[in-house]
Amino acid sequence: MGNSAGGTTRNLGKGSPGCGEPKTDGVDTGPRVQDPGEDPYVVSRQVTVLIVGAGSRGKCYSFYAQYFPTYMKVVGVADPRDFARKHLQEAFHIDSDNVFEDWKTAAERERFADAVIIATPDSLHKAPAVAFAHRGYHILLEKPMAVTVEDCKEIVQACKTNNIILAVCHVLRYHPVSLKIKELLDSGIIGDICHIQHQEPIGFWHFAHSFVRGNWRNEAESSFSLLAKSCHDIDVINFWMGGKRCVKISSFGSLSHFTKEHKPAGAAARCLDCSVEGTCPYSAKKIYLEQAENGYFGWPVSVVCSNGQKDIESLTEALRHGPYGRCVYECDNDVVSNQVVNLEYEGGVTAAFTMVAFTKKLGVRRTTISGTKGELFCEGSGPVEVYDFLQRKTTAFTPKKAAFVPMGLGAHGGADFYLIQSFISAVAENKPSLIKSGAEETLNSHLLVFEAERSRKESKVVILQDME
Repeated sequence: MGNSAGGTTRNLGKGSPGCGEPKTDGVDTGPRVQDPGEDPYVVSRQVTVLIVGAGSRGKCYSFYAQYFPTYMKVVGVADPRDFARKHLQEAFHIDSDNVFEDWKTAAERERFADAVIIATPDSLHKAPAVAFAHRGYHILLEKPMAVTVEDCKEIVQACKTNNIILAVCHVLRYHPVSLKIKELLDSGIIGDICHIQHQEPIGFWHFAHSFVRGNWRNEAESSFSLLAKSCHDIDVINFWMGGKRCVKISSFGSLSHFTKEHKPAGAAARCLDCSVEGTCPYSAKKIYLEQAENGYFGWPVSVVCSNGQKDIESLTEALRHGPYGRCVYECDNDVVSNQVVNLEYEGGVTAAFTMVAFTKKLGVRRTTISGTKGELFCEGSGPVEVYDFLQRKTTAFTPKKAAFVPMGLGAHGGADFYLIQSFISAVAENKPSLIKSGAEETLNSHLLVFEAERSRKESKVVILQDME
C-alpha cells in the first residue's frame, strides 16, 4: 500500500483512489459476529480465500472473515512486502505453506482455496486474474479490471472458459442508494429517463494525495484518471440506463493547477523544508503530519507509513524522503484533474458525468435524473428524492441498509461490505446472479471509459459500434 519512504517503487498491495478508507488501523479488532442479522444472502458453507495484494484494499476485504468467520476464511496471502504479508498471516493464522512473496508461486500450485481476492496495483491485474482463473479460483478483482481493452477482454475470456465467477469491485452497484435509484427508475416513477447528471467530487486534498503524489499520479505507471477513479461512475450510469446501448460519447478534461508553472514563489521541493508551506492548502504537513500529531494514523497517513511503523518519527522521515512529502507543483504527475463525459444512448437519452478534484467534499456523489413524469435527486447516502410533475410534490425514499456494517468495511458508504457479502454468497451457493458487476457488465462499462478517454485525447466525438 503506497510507496516506500525512500522512493517511488510501486508495491504489490493496492491502496485506494476511491472514497476514502475506513477509519481503522491494522486489522479490525472489533467483535466477531457469527450472524450478519438482516443479511438477505444465504451462506450455507465457509468460503476459503487467498488474498493477493495485502495493501489497504486486500486488507479491507479480509475484515469480512473476522466478523463472519463461518462464512469466509483467509487461508493464504501473497505480497512482496514482509510487513504486509506477515500482518495478514498473523491475523488469520495462515499456514506458512500458504504465504507467498510472489503471487506466481501461489498460482503454480494446485488450487487450495475457493476464491482469490486480487488487490494488486492497476497495471498488475491481468496476469494474476488470468492465471488464477485457469486454476479454477473464483475471483474478486479490484477495479479497474485492467488498464487496456485487450487485457480486460483476456480476463473475461479466461473466466468464461473456466466457468469462473468474476466480481469486479464496482462498489457503487452494491450501494443501497444506487440500488434504490435503480428500483425507482425501473418502477417508472419518473416516467422515461431523458437525462442523467452525475458528479463525483474527488476532494482537493484527496486528489493531491492519490493523483499528484501517490500511486495514480502518472498514467504510464498506473492508468488515466477516469479509469482509476471514476470507472465506478460510468458503470453505475450504465447500470441505471438498463438495457439501453450507448451510441455516442465525447469527453473533455485537463490537468489543472498541479504543474510547475503554478509553484508559489519561494516554495521548496519538499513541504518540510518550505518557507511558504503555511499558505498552501496541499501541504503534506496539513494532510498527514497534523493528523498524526492528533493521534490519527489511519488512511491516508497509513499510506505514507507503508512500512508499518506508526509514529511521528517514522512519518516525518517518510515525508522528508518519500513521495508524499514532495511539493505538489514538482511531482511527475500527468493525469487530469477535471473531466466531463457526455454519453448518448439509444432513443436520444443522454447522460453527463463530471469528475473534479477541487472540491470540499470527498466522494459525496450528486445525481439528478430527469424523466418525463418527474425528477429524481440524491446526494451522498440519501435519501433519494422524487419530484412528481403531476402532483407537484416531493417524496423522499430511504434506502434499506444492513443493520450491521463492520467498521473495517465501512468505506464507500458501506458498499465494500455489500460487495464482499454478495461475492461470498455467490461462491458459497454457486449463484453468479448475486454478482451485480460481473464479467460482461464490467467489460461493457470499461469499454465506455476507454472510448471516453480516446475522445478526450483525440478531441472528437466517438461513434460507438455494437460492442457485443
